[in-house]
Amino acid sequence: MTESNSIDMDYSYIDENVASVRERIADAARRSGRCAEDVLLLAAIKSADADEVNHIHRALGIHDVGENRVQQLTERYDKLDREGLNIHFIGSLQTNKVKYISDKVTLIHSLDSLRLADEIEKQAAKRGIITRVLVEINSGNEENKGGIEPGEVERFCLDLQKYRSIELCGFMTMAPRCENRSDYYGYFSRTKKIAEEVWTKALGREGDPIISMGMSESFEEAIECGATVVRIGRTLFHKE
Repeated sequence: MTESNSIDMDYSYIDENVASVRERIADAARRSGRCAEDVLLLAAIKSADADEVNHIHRALGIHDVGENRVQQLTERYDKLDREGLNIHFIGSLQTNKVKYISDKVTLIHSLDSLRLADEIEKQAAKRGIITRVLVEINSGNEENKGGIEPGEVERFCLDLQKYRSIELCGFMTMAPRCENRSDYYGYFSRTKKIAEEVWTKALGREGDPIISMGMSESFEEAIECGATVVRIGRTLFHKE
């Protein structure tokens, strides 16, 4: 890792944003009968620079960050303080880019095709590692958006069982953008229901799956519907 230039920088805006988001997460968790510790705050760092990422990791205890773009991940990888840092890949992933991140990420949130699974398996096997993944669910049945259609999720997850170097850990969704925030409840509740049914009934898994859903504009609704991971970006890094 390269030496940081952030010693004299003022990151009070991030400190305030993170404190506010953590309070909102705790409130939403209480409303759903859970604790704040039940929900992982994943910092989506597309709009952040490396020093800002290092600050939230070192000073604020946010140890999970999400990258949307392979090129951005690889370009700043060596600038990050990676000790104790978990890098998730949360964007759309092309098969020809898997090789660049396979050994760098903790969890891929956006598995949405067997073709992509084939490549993830290939790259993981080549490196002798197990790649942890979430199946992306297209909860809004939106055309031109990634994710498995809700009615196909069970079959897709059963098909994943043939891969020896992929570990299915749960599910992710990106709900359609809603003008009325209450509309998010339907998409998130649907995802939670599918996730639980597939996990326990179709796959026979014990314990609870990871359910990654909710972003800056919708994370409270997602938590109330059962999210275990929320992906928050601009709300953490914006300046007034």
